[in-house]
Amino acid sequence: MRTSFKAVCCCLILFHVSVLAASNETASLLPDKIESFQALNSASVPGDEFLQRVNLEDVGQISAAARSYRDDAGALLTIEVVNTQSDSAAYALLTRLALGSEIKTDIVGIAGATFPNRLLFYKGNVLVELSFISSAISQDRLLELAQKFATTLPNGDDEVPVLVEHLPNAPTMANHAAYAVTLNGLKAIAKNQPILDSLDFAGGTEAVAANYGQSQLVIVEFTTPQFSVDNDQRIWTRLAELKSQKQPVPTAYRRVGNYSVFVFDAPDERAANQLIDQVQYQKVVQWLGEDPHLYEKLSRYLTRTSANVLMAVLKSSGVSLVVCFGVGVLFGFLLFRHRRAQKAALYSDAGGSVRLNLDQLTGRQDASRLLDSPPNQSNPSNN
Repeated sequence: MRTSFKAVCCCLILFHVSVLAASNETASLLPDKIESFQALNSASVPGDEFLQRVNLEDVGQISAAARSYRDDAGALLTIEVVNTQSDSAAYALLTRLALGSEIKTDIVGIAGATFPNRLLFYKGNVLVELSFISSAISQDRLLELAQKFATTLPNGDDEVPVLVEHLPNAPTMANHAAYAVTLNGLKAIAKNQPILDSLDFAGGTEAVAANYGQSQLVIVEFTTPQFSVDNDQRIWTRLAELKSQKQPVPTAYRRVGNYSVFVFDAPDERAANQLIDQVQYQKVVQWLGEDPHLYEKLSRYLTRTSANVLMAVLKSSGVSLVVCFGVGVLFGFLLFRHRRAQKAALYSDAGGSVRLNLDQLTGRQDASRLLDSPPNQSNPSNN
């Protein structure tokens, strides 16, 4: 018993030492000065209150550091940095800490959330929290400092995890969704759901959850079809056990591609299945070596491109021909009308004879168009 107690204590000590050692590496992310704010001390491990909110078991192994700053006006600023194992873990941590607040992708970093006296955001695998106590720092000023600090962080993915975009009505629900990269993190999101104990998060499994009215939708994504099939079998076995034991079960469950989709607390099974019907699995195939279908893909691409170019040329040529024909017809018609009007002005029905204008119907002739009469010449005879 005493040996077991010592072993547990040693494990806890080693765990905290690893966190502290990692925090020293994370401390390098905190500069000595941010604009007019000067650091008051060296970077250190965040306080217990922050670490309890972070909950190490929910996001896996992490490291953290904190540092306080003050400007010339006496305003105090605290920056706490959490370095996670992946970009998805940083996003999952953001959704946990920002619970109850809207997460936006146009604030700072990849995504962030604002509060009355603090601001949260993540970039790459780093989550940052800026907080202030003095009222000398406005919310706009805090946002400026966060944007300035974000430029010093390493880059990562340019968008939130793609699994969030597969939620029904994703543009609206993504701002309030919760993300998980560990089983403990998912169980913290979907509480009192014993079916989740059958899941195995090995191999990079991730999950997202969102509330639709009183229903909660959970999508668990497995990295390979084999992981998905194995978990699906365990889920159905566990469902049968829970039903026989009269314990809570999901309103509906279905395997969709590499997804395991659960709906909890729905009004009825029909509504739950309608929600699952909106989840679509989109597979992505990546070849570790050369793509064996590269030649076929290039052939199809060149054929499709050539056909599109040919159709575009034919369409443009046809349009040009129609336009040219139409313009030619128009100008020809106008020229024909002009020449016909000229001929009509020279036409006379007198037949070459002189017509007396007794009825006053013949208009006055244009004398300018008449030929002068030849002068009378007499031919005197010399003889």
